[in-house]
Amino acid sequence: MPRAGEGNKLAKILIVEDNALNIKLFCDLLAAHGHEPQAVTDSRQAIEAAHNFAPDLVITDIQLPHVTGLDLIQLMRADRRLADVPIMAVTAYAARGDEERIRAAGAQAYVSKPISVMRFAETVDQLLKTGRQDAAEVDQVESPANAVAESPGPSEAGGEETSS
Repeated sequence: MPRAGEGNKLAKILIVEDNALNIKLFCDLLAAHGHEPQAVTDSRQAIEAAHNFAPDLVITDIQLPHVTGLDLIQLMRADRRLADVPIMAVTAYAARGDEERIRAAGAQAYVSKPISVMRFAETVDQLLKTGRQDAAEVDQVESPANAVAESPGPSEAGGEETSS
């Protein structure tokens, strides 16, 4: 049986993000590609929302209040009902070593903000096709725009995260 997201099938994608502009961007992009997005703004409610929604993919910010994206990824990996759901991490703050920590926590893909719309869509499609089984293939979806920076992003400098 084909996985959700292949052909004309609709994939259910849970977005865990606290920034309203990013939620709108991600939801609009996913809906435009035929997916069914559901957003959670409070990371403390993400596990329950995932149990209720049964997503084919989870996209989570890393810099979240209450439960960080890293902690959330680890919680999902430890949950038998969510352990096999692929996870894509997105963050405005990208420092040396962050990608390794994010992948070690259990995410299959990592994308830096501001996102490239084309790369975002390609990464989503790749994760829906491969699931958790071959994360190495997803590594190739990065672009120079998503390269890891050495300085803190806007959210770490006290500013607001933006999607552009």
